[in-house]
Amino acid sequence: MVGDKVKNRDKFPPVSDGKSQYDLYSGKYLKVWQGPQHPGITGNMSLELVTSGDQVVEARTHVGYLHRGFEKLMERRKYIQCFPLVCRICVPEPDFNEHLFAECTEELAGITVPERAQWLRALTLEMARLTSFLMWIGGQAGSFGMGTLGQWTVTMRDYMLDLFEELSGGRIYHMYIIPGGVRSDIPEGYFSRVEETLQKVEHVLDDIELALFHNAVFKKRAKGLGIIDPSLVDLYGITGPNARASGISRDVRKDSSYLIYDQLDFQPVTDVGGDAYARTWVRFQEMYQSIDLIRQMMHRMPESGPFFTKLPNVLHWKIPAGQTYKRAECTRGEYGFFMVSDGSEYPRRVAVRGPSYTHAVTLMERLAVGANIADVAGLMVSLHTYPPEIER
Repeated sequence: MVGDKVKNRDKFPPVSDGKSQYDLYSGKYLKVWQGPQHPGITGNMSLELVTSGDQVVEARTHVGYLHRGFEKLMERRKYIQCFPLVCRICVPEPDFNEHLFAECTEELAGITVPERAQWLRALTLEMARLTSFLMWIGGQAGSFGMGTLGQWTVTMRDYMLDLFEELSGGRIYHMYIIPGGVRSDIPEGYFSRVEETLQKVEHVLDDIELALFHNAVFKKRAKGLGIIDPSLVDLYGITGPNARASGISRDVRKDSSYLIYDQLDFQPVTDVGGDAYARTWVRFQEMYQSIDLIRQMMHRMPESGPFFTKLPNVLHWKIPAGQTYKRAECTRGEYGFFMVSDGSEYPRRVAVRGPSYTHAVTLMERLAVGANIADVAGLMVSLHTYPPEIER
């Protein structure tokens, strides 16, 4: 669409090409849609971009392509029937939804989770983090034209999914973490197969460091792209690697420890660049960190013990009235569940706090302004968002 007037014109100064100034408000501009069917869009959403030449001067996010409504559906299902729903709120990393829904239910019902089950939950969550990061970094490389790295990481992710399939019977949706503990103990010899897979992943990560972070094109395009000033972190509700790449050392695993994370040795990974390059580097280092945490868990986990607490009949399970909020550190940042019970067999309210809500909407609309249209995909992927967390 050429010749239309720009909305919110008072928000944007005229665009300068360094030689002359082009008055955007009285001149022509081009409106371009990126997505929803676009490889540079992280899921079923789209960006409405207003451009002057190849520079973005306004960006608006559009969602509504998923038609999910998970929160409302949970109000009409019994607690145990919600588990096939919650894991679909984040397809690449479903286990955090299972864990947080279970933790909320357990606190309201006064259920104590056995120690071994807590270790198995933490192991599952770190494996999920690594699996999600593998999917993400392939997309980040692909958004800058390096599709080969995506081939490598998808292969490694499949090896990780093999481990989930052996543990739970499911490759994508595991439904392994349930109220009271986990569904089953680990199979015999499982840790040796985990270690074998971790070594494969480490080998590929070493190759990725050479191919991506030593690539002059990636450096030139990613450095300075989408800088998040530390002052924006609290203003926009930025969490996780997006905040840590701007020098803000916040990690729910350390700040508000849950499960057995207080027994593990690790420190949050930070950087000060605040741009797409820094965010990529922080997540890349966190992949090594997840590998180290998985190994710590395998060495320190109790060799035996119960992995499940007996529950009442879950089809007629009435949770005492009350409310609670539980949170955890997923790959995108703070992930939270707010649950309200009215004492019936159904949740009165379940609200999901997914990091993508702020990162992919308000933050993305701000950071895209001034970017080259060719870098919008790389910018969006660097924020690491999953739209089902928005349309929940």
